[in-house]
Amino acid sequence: MEIIGFAIFLTTVPNSSLEAPFSSFLPTSISWMSQIVIPSSSAPYLTPPPFSLPPLCMNRLIPSLARAASQSVAPKRFGSSGLAVHRDTEKNNAKVDDLLHYKSVSCHSLQIKFEFTPENMKRVDAIMAIYPEGHKAGALMPLLDLAQRQYGWLPISAMHEVARILEIPRMRAYEVATFYTMYNRQPTGKYFLQVCGTTPCMLRGAETIIEACEKKLGIKCGEMTSDGLFSLAEVECLGACVNAPMIQINDDYYEDLEPKDVNDIIDELKAGKRPFPGPRSGRLAAEPNGGLTSLTTPPPGPGFRLQPGL
Repeated sequence: MEIIGFAIFLTTVPNSSLEAPFSSFLPTSISWMSQIVIPSSSAPYLTPPPFSLPPLCMNRLIPSLARAASQSVAPKRFGSSGLAVHRDTEKNNAKVDDLLHYKSVSCHSLQIKFEFTPENMKRVDAIMAIYPEGHKAGALMPLLDLAQRQYGWLPISAMHEVARILEIPRMRAYEVATFYTMYNRQPTGKYFLQVCGTTPCMLRGAETIIEACEKKLGIKCGEMTSDGLFSLAEVECLGACVNAPMIQINDDYYEDLEPKDVNDIIDELKAGKRPFPGPRSGRLAAEPNGGLTSLTTPPPGPGFRLQPGL
C-alpha cells in the first residue's frame, strides 16, 4: 500500500486486507522503496531495497501514520470551488452546449444554455474594445467575471461562451477559472460570506467570527443555506490585514469585527438591507485604532527649516 507524501510503502499487507481499516494491517517493518508497489492478486509485491527503519523510528512512525489515516482529508479552506477539475452535475454540465433545443426553465436548470444578456453584450463589446487586435484574449478575466455576475456563479457553459467570443481554446478559460478564487464554479447563495482565515485575521480572532457565522446561519464552511440566501467559506488573505478580522460579502468588506457585528450584519441582509461597509469599530479606513500617533499637529508653513539665505 502506497502512503503518498511519506515516500514509503507498507510491504506486509495481504491483498485480502486492502479494503480493511488502516490500523488492521499496520506492518511489522517499513522499508524505503524506489519502485512503485502495485497490489495484484496474481503477483507478489515487489521486493524493497534492503533498508529498514530502526525500531525506535518504527515505534514513533506507525502511531503517527495511524492517526493521519484516521483523519479527514477534506480541505478546510476552499479554492475557487475545492476541486481544480470539472465534474458534471445536474446544474453544471458541459452537455448543455450540445443541445439543439432547450427550454428556459430557470437560470440554474440543466436545459438552459448560457448567453450574455443584450445589456451585458454591450459591456462585452466595451471591454474587448480596450484591447488591440490580436490581444483580445486579455479580456478573458473581466468577461468571466461579467458572466459570473450575470449568472450568480460560473458554470462551465459560461466558460465555453466566453472562450467562443474571444476565439480562444476552452482550456484557456478553464486555466483561469480554476486558478483564481474570485471565480465560483459551484452555486453560491445570494450573499457569499468569505471569512479571511490567514495569519493576521487568525491572530485577531477569525475563528470566533467563523463560529459566529456558522452558528447564526446553521451551516458549515463550504455550505449554502437551504433557502439559497447565504453561502459561507473560509478563504486566504483578502488584503485588509490592518482591519482584521474581516469578512467579504459579495463586493463589500466588513472589518474590525466582533461576533455581535456578524449577527447584526446577517440580520440586516436577511431584512433586504445593505449593511454599511467598512470598519465596525468606528475608525475611518485603516487609521490607528487608538487614535492618531503621528501628524497630530498642523503642518508647518512654507520655508520651514530653510537656510536664511534662501
